[in-house]
Amino acid sequence: MILIHRPAQATGPLGQSLDRHVLPPGAPIPDDALWIDMIEPTREEDRLVEVHLNIEIPTREEMADIEPSEILYHENNARYMTVRVLCSSESDTPKLIDVSFILTERALVTVRYGEPRSFSMFMSRAVKPGGCRHQPEAVLDGLIETIIDRAAEILGTVGGRIDRLSQSIFDNEKQGARRAASFRAALKSIGRKGDIISNVRESMVSVERMLLFLSASMPRPQKTAGYQSEWRTALRDVQSIEEHATFLSNKIQFLLDATLGLVTIEQNDIIKIFSVMSVIFLPPTLVSSLYGMNFKFMPELEWDLGYPWAITLMILAAALPYLYFRWKRWL
Repeated sequence: MILIHRPAQATGPLGQSLDRHVLPPGAPIPDDALWIDMIEPTREEDRLVEVHLNIEIPTREEMADIEPSEILYHENNARYMTVRVLCSSESDTPKLIDVSFILTERALVTVRYGEPRSFSMFMSRAVKPGGCRHQPEAVLDGLIETIIDRAAEILGTVGGRIDRLSQSIFDNEKQGARRAASFRAALKSIGRKGDIISNVRESMVSVERMLLFLSASMPRPQKTAGYQSEWRTALRDVQSIEEHATFLSNKIQFLLDATLGLVTIEQNDIIKIFSVMSVIFLPPTLVSSLYGMNFKFMPELEWDLGYPWAITLMILAAALPYLYFRWKRWL
């Protein structure tokens, strides 16, 4: 599917905006198309855009490359940039998708195989008066800004959830099986949040590379258009988000270590109970074993109070270790 964004004919007092519509199958691309958004394009759609702008659309396999020279390059007066954008961040299975930006003098082309929230957010803003200037660089700048804002929003949400998770871990007053179940749930939650933070950090690293590439590759006339200063500001925002992601990663690691430590303490308490019970019942077992031996001459066998004596001895043998452990505060 191809989404075409064209300059809006009517410009309100608030500024310029874009019109958006889906390109019908087989229809030509309008000459005034400012942003061509390709969503899971077919080979025919690739060729249509390639002929229109005299460029090459990267394949999905080429977009997944990790070498900077393969995802950030200049060719035929067009700049090819591929970044990783967080997708499905509000679900239990967040993921990163590769998005290619192809910046030409006539239009911006984006190629993606997913629906990141940042794109829909920018589209909603671009169709409003003052939402986007009528330049390909302005569209690219708006998309970058929205991707960064979305990453900051995700980190803020995750940070709040981590704080609540930390409070629930350290204020856990549950006992027994319920306490163990809560620790298992906490470990799963820590893992999911760690994945989201890692994905945000990876996305911001790729955006940072793209901004550095843009700053170094833009021709001189466009450097005076003001986008260089905006991209430098975006670069500082990206670096700030990366630092915050590092802080949250350290906090996640601390919570993971703390949870595992509490689980270990819980297990040690259970093992301690079994150990104490074994020590308490060992002396009575020794007494019963002693009087259970088949010797011919055992004076206690002839006593009238032999049985009460053995029972009393076993109770004392069990009670004395228990009282000793209580006196030492081991129980």
